[in-house]
Amino acid sequence: MIARPLSATLGQFVRVPFEGATYRRLVYLLLAGPLGLAYFVGTTTGVSTGLGLSVTLIGLPILGLTLLAVTGAAWLEAQLSRVLLDQETATPTALSTLHDAIDDPDTGVVGACTAFLVDATAWTSLAVVLLKSVFGLVAFVAVVTAGSVVGSLLVAPLVYDAPGMAYQTGSYTVTTLSGALGLAGLGVVLGLVSLHVLNALADLGGYLTDALLSIERGEPAE
Repeated sequence: MIARPLSATLGQFVRVPFEGATYRRLVYLLLAGPLGLAYFVGTTTGVSTGLGLSVTLIGLPILGLTLLAVTGAAWLEAQLSRVLLDQETATPTALSTLHDAIDDPDTGVVGACTAFLVDATAWTSLAVVLLKSVFGLVAFVAVVTAGSVVGSLLVAPLVYDAPGMAYQTGSYTVTTLSGALGLAGLGVVLGLVSLHVLNALADLGGYLTDALLSIERGEPAE
């Protein structure tokens, strides 16, 4: 196996801020935060309400609608993965199963609901949503933390000698231009590393979604 030239590896490392795919992945990670929160609130509210009313005729329809909404959220996650991560992510077959059952004049409401419920992706969609609730928090914190740390280092040459303030990072107070430039250089390196790590984190989110939703098929559905 021929070793990859060092120049090519270095070029790939420093090219990451200039690639559009990098920023699409950052958008994916930033969206994961609010979406994950919405998934968690919506799912827990629907399930708790449905279970609380399960002794009545209202509880089961609420649980069914919650599962349908969860499957729709998993479909959205698959689309985000396809558009923002360029991954051929599988979508829940439960939705197409339900659609086909509804279109079939020989299938009643009970039959359509049964077809939906026995499709494994209706339940793996629930796993996707619960997983993305946690992933969204991790992703959002990672992006914000990396951005704030790298940003504070990069602006050091601009603010280290600002009147009325002392620029300090950790226990080190910057008082010279050379020190500020050194921090900015560290910020560039840390920024490049952070972008690669965040890219990998975004790709992981897409792969997890595909792994859970491709359970019913060998190839992702269009």
